[in-house]
Amino acid sequence: MSKKISSIIVTGATSMIGSAIVAEALEQNKKVAAVVRKNSPQICNLTNLKNNHHLEMIECALEDYASLKFNSEYDAFIHTAWKNTNVDSRDNVHSQIDNIRYTIDAVHAAESAGCDVFIDAGSQAEYGRVADSQRLSGNTPCNPESGYGIAKFTAGKMAFLETAKFGLRFCHTRILSVYGEGMSDQSLIMGLIKSLQANGKPSLTKCEQIWDYMYVRDTARAFLAIAEKGVNGKTYPIGSGTAKPLREYVEIIRGIINPAAELGFGEKDYYPHQPMILCADTAELFKDTGFKPLVNFEDGIKIMMNCMKKDL
Repeated sequence: MSKKISSIIVTGATSMIGSAIVAEALEQNKKVAAVVRKNSPQICNLTNLKNNHHLEMIECALEDYASLKFNSEYDAFIHTAWKNTNVDSRDNVHSQIDNIRYTIDAVHAAESAGCDVFIDAGSQAEYGRVADSQRLSGNTPCNPESGYGIAKFTAGKMAFLETAKFGLRFCHTRILSVYGEGMSDQSLIMGLIKSLQANGKPSLTKCEQIWDYMYVRDTARAFLAIAEKGVNGKTYPIGSGTAKPLREYVEIIRGIINPAAELGFGEKDYYPHQPMILCADTAELFKDTGFKPLVNFEDGIKIMMNCMKKDL
């Protein structure tokens, strides 16, 4: 049963997605507790929000979530915090197992804060490589190959068991590909933008992947819609529901920044466990919550570029 959400807790609140959820929730006049690491290098993502009287900043490392406490009660808990997400550390088995435990610690923190719903941020890595062109739904069979994907899948299953003990509504998400303000410099899109701005020739894979990108503020709106109306026990893939070859996205960015630039397609190899087809089946998300993305890829890149100019 859906319930109006007026207050939320967000872990990983300085990350690209976490900070977007915080910003979107504040725009919707919700009270927000943003859980951040002490001295987080990404704290700048929340700089413009710090003076909002609806925002409470709570410093707590992932390792200390078992003792995480709040000064008041909240309606929903959105858990996006995760350590070792970059490609080089995704198969660090010990760290990924730690992340499962931290997720369960977050469930206990949600219960102690009086939350009614717990939403965790899973990943497309849980699916593994999909052989055909099927859209990815909550019921698509999962065969994760990376330690990261295995841990995300396991954390979601364990969190569902633990939330049931407390009577919390639980929804798992599987995020496909998100872009927007706060992206890592190591991401494909940000690396491409910086190379084109410097009149360079970006080195790329063949970019044959069929990809589904969604703007980060749309991603935030999806999380908040699930928090209010998501069905208990369901898994929702988070994507735009439309996909095209990665090469086309790259060419759109070139057209915006430097139309004459040369692109180095095929100069890099695909990384291990590279999925070649990612497109979200958003039918259940729309049916249950009414959510639809508002920003297309080209407009999202333009918004992102304007934000970068303002920061400079």
